[in-house]
Amino acid sequence: MAIRSPASLLLFAFLMLALTGRLQARGSSCIGVYWGQNTDEGSLADACATGNYEYVNIATLFKFGMGQTPEINLAGHCDPRNNGCARLSREIQSCQERGVTVMLSIGGGGSYGLSSTEDAKDVASYLWHSFLGGSAARYSRPLGNAVLDGIDFNIAGGSTEHYDELAAFLKAYNEQEAGTKKVYLSAAPQCPFPDYWLGNALRTDLFDFVWVQFFNNPSCHFSQNAINLANAFNNWVMSIPAQKLFLGLPAAPEAAPSGGYIPPHELISQVLPILKDSDKYAGIMLWNRYHDRLSGYSSQVKSHVCPARGFSNILSMPVKSSK
Repeated sequence: MAIRSPASLLLFAFLMLALTGRLQARGSSCIGVYWGQNTDEGSLADACATGNYEYVNIATLFKFGMGQTPEINLAGHCDPRNNGCARLSREIQSCQERGVTVMLSIGGGGSYGLSSTEDAKDVASYLWHSFLGGSAARYSRPLGNAVLDGIDFNIAGGSTEHYDELAAFLKAYNEQEAGTKKVYLSAAPQCPFPDYWLGNALRTDLFDFVWVQFFNNPSCHFSQNAINLANAFNNWVMSIPAQKLFLGLPAAPEAAPSGGYIPPHELISQVLPILKDSDKYAGIMLWNRYHDRLSGYSSQVKSHVCPARGFSNILSMPVKSSK
Protein backbone atom coordinates (compact mmCIF):
# COMPACT_ATOMS: atom_id res chain seq x y z
CA MET A 1 0.00 0.00 0.00
CA ALA A 2 1.41 3.40 -0.96
CA ILE A 3 2.48 5.89 1.71
CA ARG A 4 0.53 9.01 0.81
CA SER A 5 1.53 11.81 3.18
CA PRO A 6 4.67 13.22 4.81
CA ALA A 7 3.20 12.47 8.26
CA SER A 8 2.60 8.82 7.48
CA LEU A 9 6.03 8.59 5.86
CA LEU A 10 7.66 9.93 9.02
CA LEU A 11 5.70 7.51 11.20
CA PHE A 12 6.74 4.64 8.94
CA ALA A 13 10.38 5.75 9.19
CA PHE A 14 10.34 5.71 12.98
CA LEU A 15 8.67 2.29 13.02
CA MET A 16 11.31 0.92 10.66
CA LEU A 17 14.09 2.47 12.73
CA ALA A 18 12.75 0.78 15.86
CA LEU A 19 12.47 -2.54 14.03
CA THR A 20 16.02 -2.20 12.70
CA GLY A 21 17.29 -1.60 16.22
CA ARG A 22 15.56 -4.72 17.51
CA LEU A 23 16.95 -6.84 14.69
CA GLN A 24 20.44 -5.56 15.31
CA ALA A 25 20.17 -6.27 19.01
CA ARG A 26 19.09 -9.84 18.33
CA GLY A 27 21.35 -10.80 15.44
CA SER A 28 24.31 -8.45 15.25
CA SER A 29 26.74 -6.88 17.67
CA CYS A 30 29.09 -5.25 15.12
CA ILE A 31 31.96 -6.24 17.44
CA GLY A 32 34.96 -8.39 16.59
CA VAL A 33 37.52 -9.89 18.95
CA TYR A 34 40.81 -11.76 18.85
CA TRP A 35 40.79 -15.12 20.61
CA GLY A 36 43.56 -17.63 21.22
CA GLN A 37 46.36 -15.89 23.10
CA ASN A 38 45.53 -16.65 26.74
CA THR A 39 44.23 -19.88 28.27
CA ASP A 40 42.32 -17.88 30.91
CA GLU A 41 40.09 -16.33 28.24
CA GLY A 42 37.87 -19.43 28.14
CA SER A 43 36.94 -21.56 25.19
CA LEU A 44 36.15 -20.38 21.70
CA ALA A 45 32.62 -21.78 22.00
CA ASP A 46 32.07 -19.85 25.24
CA ALA A 47 33.25 -16.62 23.62
CA CYS A 48 30.73 -17.03 20.81
CA ALA A 49 27.97 -18.03 23.22
CA THR A 50 28.12 -14.62 24.93
CA GLY A 51 26.37 -13.09 21.92
CA ASN A 52 28.77 -10.16 22.17
CA TYR A 53 30.76 -10.84 19.01
CA GLU A 54 29.91 -10.90 15.34
CA TYR A 55 33.48 -11.73 14.31
CA VAL A 56 36.19 -13.82 16.00
CA ASN A 57 39.78 -13.94 14.77
CA ILE A 58 41.64 -17.05 15.93
CA ALA A 59 45.19 -15.93 16.71
CA THR A 60 47.55 -16.82 15.41
CA LEU A 61 49.46 -18.44 12.54
CA PHE A 62 52.76 -16.91 13.57
CA LYS A 63 55.12 -18.69 11.18
CA PHE A 64 54.76 -18.84 7.40
CA GLY A 65 56.54 -17.98 4.16
CA MET A 66 60.24 -17.77 3.30
CA GLY A 67 60.53 -21.54 3.06
CA GLN A 68 59.37 -22.12 6.62
CA THR A 69 56.96 -24.82 7.72
CA PRO A 70 53.82 -22.91 8.78
CA GLU A 71 52.99 -23.09 12.48
CA ILE A 72 50.03 -22.03 14.59
CA ASN A 73 50.28 -20.96 18.23
CA LEU A 74 47.16 -20.86 20.41
CA ALA A 75 48.99 -20.14 23.67
CA GLY A 76 48.23 -23.33 25.55
CA HIS A 77 44.68 -23.91 24.34
CA CYS A 78 45.93 -26.91 22.39
CA ASP A 79 49.08 -28.37 20.85
CA PRO A 80 49.03 -28.47 17.04
CA ARG A 81 52.13 -30.67 16.98
CA ASN A 82 50.11 -33.67 18.15
CA ASN A 83 46.94 -32.68 16.26
CA GLY A 84 45.47 -31.46 19.53
CA CYS A 85 43.86 -28.38 17.95
CA ALA A 86 41.64 -30.44 15.64
CA ARG A 87 39.10 -30.63 18.47
CA LEU A 88 38.41 -26.93 17.89
CA SER A 89 36.50 -27.90 14.75
CA ARG A 90 33.31 -28.45 16.75
CA GLU A 91 33.71 -25.12 18.55
CA ILE A 92 34.25 -23.29 15.26
CA GLN A 93 31.10 -24.87 13.84
CA SER A 94 29.21 -23.95 17.01
CA CYS A 95 30.24 -20.32 16.55
CA GLN A 96 29.23 -20.34 12.89
CA GLU A 97 25.84 -21.82 13.75
CA ARG A 98 25.32 -18.79 16.01
CA GLY A 99 26.04 -16.50 13.06
CA VAL A 100 29.59 -15.61 14.13
CA THR A 101 32.16 -15.14 11.36
CA VAL A 102 35.30 -17.09 12.38
CA MET A 103 38.62 -16.26 10.72
CA LEU A 104 42.26 -17.26 11.10
CA SER A 105 44.62 -14.43 11.94
CA ILE A 106 48.10 -14.64 10.42
CA GLY A 107 51.09 -12.64 11.59
CA GLY A 108 51.26 -10.88 14.94
CA GLY A 109 54.48 -11.43 16.83
CA GLY A 110 56.30 -14.17 14.99
CA SER A 111 58.54 -15.24 12.14
CA TYR A 112 56.94 -14.66 8.75
CA GLY A 113 57.19 -12.90 5.44
CA LEU A 114 56.72 -13.38 1.72
CA SER A 115 59.86 -13.45 -0.39
CA SER A 116 58.32 -13.65 -3.87
CA THR A 117 55.15 -14.10 -5.91
CA GLU A 118 55.74 -17.85 -5.83
CA ASP A 119 56.06 -17.74 -2.04
CA ALA A 120 52.73 -15.90 -1.81
CA LYS A 121 51.16 -18.56 -4.04
CA ASP A 122 52.51 -21.35 -1.84
CA VAL A 123 51.20 -19.70 1.35
CA ALA A 124 47.80 -19.15 -0.27
CA SER A 125 47.68 -22.84 -1.20
CA TYR A 126 48.53 -23.81 2.37
CA LEU A 127 45.85 -21.54 3.84
CA TRP A 128 43.20 -22.64 1.35
CA HIS A 129 43.71 -26.36 1.88
CA SER A 130 44.51 -26.27 5.61
CA PHE A 131 41.82 -23.90 6.90
CA LEU A 132 39.40 -22.93 4.12
CA GLY A 133 37.51 -24.78 1.40
CA GLY A 134 40.33 -26.85 -0.06
CA SER A 135 40.92 -30.51 0.66
CA ALA A 136 44.22 -31.53 -0.96
CA ALA A 137 45.46 -34.67 0.78
CA ARG A 138 49.01 -33.41 1.22
CA TYR A 139 47.85 -30.75 3.68
CA SER A 140 46.78 -31.51 7.24
CA ARG A 141 44.03 -29.43 8.82
CA PRO A 142 45.37 -28.09 12.16
CA LEU A 143 41.91 -26.93 13.32
CA GLY A 144 40.07 -30.01 12.07
CA ASN A 145 37.55 -30.23 9.26
CA ALA A 146 35.67 -27.03 10.05
CA VAL A 147 35.87 -24.55 7.17
CA LEU A 148 36.80 -21.11 8.45
CA ASP A 149 35.17 -18.01 7.02
CA GLY A 150 38.33 -16.19 6.04
CA ILE A 151 41.85 -14.97 6.76
CA ASP A 152 42.87 -11.93 8.80
CA PHE A 153 46.14 -10.17 7.93
CA ASN A 154 47.66 -8.94 11.21
CA ILE A 155 51.07 -8.13 9.79
CA ALA A 156 53.47 -6.29 12.08
CA GLY A 157 56.91 -7.47 11.05
CA GLY A 158 59.02 -9.15 8.41
CA SER A 159 58.75 -8.20 4.76
CA THR A 160 56.32 -5.64 3.38
CA GLU A 161 55.90 -7.09 -0.10
CA HIS A 162 53.56 -9.58 -1.82
CA TYR A 163 50.62 -9.39 0.62
CA ASP A 164 48.49 -7.96 -2.17
CA GLU A 165 49.37 -11.08 -4.18
CA LEU A 166 48.57 -13.38 -1.26
CA ALA A 167 45.15 -11.75 -0.98
CA ALA A 168 44.59 -12.07 -4.73
CA PHE A 169 45.54 -15.76 -4.75
CA LEU A 170 43.12 -16.48 -1.88
CA LYS A 171 40.29 -14.70 -3.67
CA ALA A 172 41.11 -16.58 -6.87
CA TYR A 173 40.83 -19.92 -5.08
CA ASN A 174 37.41 -18.88 -3.85
CA GLU A 175 36.28 -17.91 -7.34
CA GLN A 176 37.65 -21.05 -8.99
CA GLU A 177 36.20 -23.56 -6.53
CA ALA A 178 32.50 -23.72 -7.38
CA GLY A 179 30.29 -24.48 -4.44
CA THR A 180 32.62 -23.20 -1.73
CA LYS A 181 31.35 -20.48 0.57
CA LYS A 182 32.61 -16.93 0.31
CA VAL A 183 36.03 -16.36 1.82
CA TYR A 184 36.40 -13.07 3.67
CA LEU A 185 39.67 -11.19 3.97
CA SER A 186 40.38 -8.74 6.75
CA ALA A 187 43.36 -6.71 7.87
CA ALA A 188 44.51 -5.05 11.08
CA PRO A 189 46.80 -2.13 10.16
CA GLN A 190 48.19 0.39 12.61
CA CYS A 191 46.27 3.68 12.68
CA PRO A 192 48.98 5.97 11.20
CA PHE A 193 48.32 6.02 7.45
CA PRO A 194 49.62 4.38 5.34
CA ASP A 195 50.39 1.21 7.23
CA TYR A 196 54.04 0.25 6.79
CA TRP A 197 53.46 -3.45 6.17
CA LEU A 198 50.05 -3.58 4.49
CA GLY A 199 49.94 -0.25 2.67
CA ASN A 200 50.11 -1.71 -0.84
CA ALA A 201 47.72 -4.56 -0.13
CA LEU A 202 45.07 -2.27 1.34
CA ARG A 203 45.03 -0.13 -1.79
CA THR A 204 43.43 -3.08 -3.59
CA ASP A 205 39.72 -3.84 -3.36
CA LEU A 206 40.35 -7.36 -2.02
CA PHE A 207 39.66 -6.76 1.68
CA ASP A 208 36.17 -7.05 3.11
CA PHE A 209 36.88 -5.77 6.63
CA VAL A 210 39.64 -3.54 7.97
CA TRP A 211 39.97 -3.13 11.74
CA VAL A 212 42.40 -0.27 12.23
CA GLN A 213 44.38 -0.53 15.46
CA PHE A 214 43.86 2.70 17.38
CA PHE A 215 46.18 1.73 20.20
CA ASN A 216 49.94 1.69 20.87
CA ASN A 217 50.12 4.63 18.42
CA PRO A 218 49.89 7.92 20.41
CA SER A 219 49.59 10.14 17.33
CA CYS A 220 46.03 8.92 16.69
CA HIS A 221 44.82 8.03 20.18
CA PHE A 222 41.63 9.37 21.69
CA SER A 223 43.43 11.12 24.60
CA GLN A 224 40.25 12.67 26.03
CA ASN A 225 39.54 14.31 22.70
CA ALA A 226 38.01 12.60 19.69
CA ILE A 227 39.45 14.96 17.07
CA ASN A 228 42.78 13.18 16.51
CA LEU A 229 41.09 9.81 16.35
CA ALA A 230 38.32 11.02 14.07
CA ASN A 231 40.78 12.67 11.68
CA ALA A 232 42.88 9.50 11.51
CA PHE A 233 39.80 7.33 10.97
CA ASN A 234 38.57 9.65 8.22
CA ASN A 235 41.95 9.40 6.51
CA TRP A 236 41.43 5.64 6.27
CA VAL A 237 37.87 6.13 5.04
CA MET A 238 39.02 8.39 2.23
CA SER A 239 42.15 6.46 1.26
CA ILE A 240 41.31 2.76 0.85
CA PRO A 241 38.53 1.03 -1.11
CA ALA A 242 37.40 -1.35 1.67
CA GLN A 243 33.76 -0.61 2.54
CA LYS A 244 33.75 -1.81 6.15
CA LEU A 245 36.11 -0.11 8.60
CA PHE A 246 36.22 -0.98 12.28
CA LEU A 247 37.70 0.94 15.19
CA GLY A 248 40.31 -1.36 16.76
CA LEU A 249 40.54 -0.86 20.52
CA PRO A 250 42.09 -2.49 23.60
CA ALA A 251 39.47 -4.07 25.86
CA ALA A 252 41.35 -2.88 28.95
CA PRO A 253 44.24 -0.51 29.73
CA GLU A 254 46.53 -3.51 30.29
CA ALA A 255 45.87 -4.74 26.74
CA ALA A 256 47.76 -1.78 25.25
CA PRO A 257 50.95 -0.87 27.15
CA SER A 258 51.54 2.19 24.94
CA GLY A 259 48.03 3.55 25.35
CA GLY A 260 44.84 3.89 23.37
CA TYR A 261 42.28 2.61 25.88
CA ILE A 262 38.94 4.48 25.75
CA PRO A 263 36.61 4.01 28.73
CA PRO A 264 33.23 2.63 27.62
CA HIS A 265 31.23 5.72 28.60
CA GLU A 266 33.58 7.99 26.62
CA LEU A 267 33.46 5.71 23.60
CA ILE A 268 29.66 5.86 23.69
CA SER A 269 29.31 9.59 24.33
CA GLN A 270 32.24 11.13 22.44
CA VAL A 271 33.64 8.77 19.79
CA LEU A 272 30.86 6.67 18.30
CA PRO A 273 28.55 9.61 17.52
CA ILE A 274 31.28 11.03 15.27
CA LEU A 275 32.31 7.80 13.56
CA LYS A 276 28.73 6.79 12.82
CA ASP A 277 28.52 9.69 10.36
CA SER A 278 30.76 7.68 8.04
CA ASP A 279 29.11 5.24 5.62
CA LYS A 280 32.16 2.97 5.99
CA TYR A 281 32.06 2.73 9.78
CA ALA A 282 31.00 -0.84 10.62
CA GLY A 283 31.75 -1.38 14.32
CA ILE A 284 34.67 -2.04 16.67
CA MET A 285 37.32 -4.71 17.05
CA LEU A 286 38.68 -5.58 20.50
CA TRP A 287 42.09 -6.86 21.53
CA ASN A 288 41.48 -9.33 23.02
CA ARG A 289 38.99 -11.88 24.44
CA TYR A 290 41.01 -12.38 27.64
CA HIS A 291 40.91 -8.70 28.56
CA ASP A 292 37.32 -8.34 27.43
CA ARG A 293 36.26 -11.29 29.58
CA LEU A 294 37.75 -9.57 32.64
CA SER A 295 36.60 -6.03 31.87
CA GLY A 296 33.20 -6.69 30.32
CA TYR A 297 33.94 -3.99 27.75
CA SER A 298 31.89 -5.50 24.93
CA SER A 299 28.88 -6.03 27.20
CA GLN A 300 28.96 -2.37 28.20
CA VAL A 301 29.10 -0.94 24.69
CA LYS A 302 27.47 -3.46 22.33
CA SER A 303 24.04 -1.83 22.26
CA HIS A 304 25.66 1.40 21.02
CA VAL A 305 28.22 0.11 18.51
CA CYS A 306 26.30 -0.76 15.34
CA PRO A 307 25.97 1.94 12.68
CA ALA A 308 22.50 3.34 12.14
CA ARG A 309 20.96 1.64 9.12
CA GLY A 310 17.91 2.37 7.06
CA PHE A 311 16.66 5.63 8.58
CA SER A 312 18.20 8.07 6.12
CA ASN A 313 17.19 5.88 3.19
CA ILE A 314 13.59 5.75 4.41
CA LEU A 315 13.39 9.53 4.83
CA SER A 316 14.68 9.99 1.28
CA MET A 317 11.84 7.94 -0.23
CA PRO A 318 9.66 10.04 -2.53
CA VAL A 319 6.26 11.04 -1.18
CA LYS A 320 3.66 9.62 -3.50
CA SER A 321 0.78 11.76 -4.63
CA SER A 322 -2.62 10.99 -3.13
CA LYS A 323 -4.21 11.55 -6.53
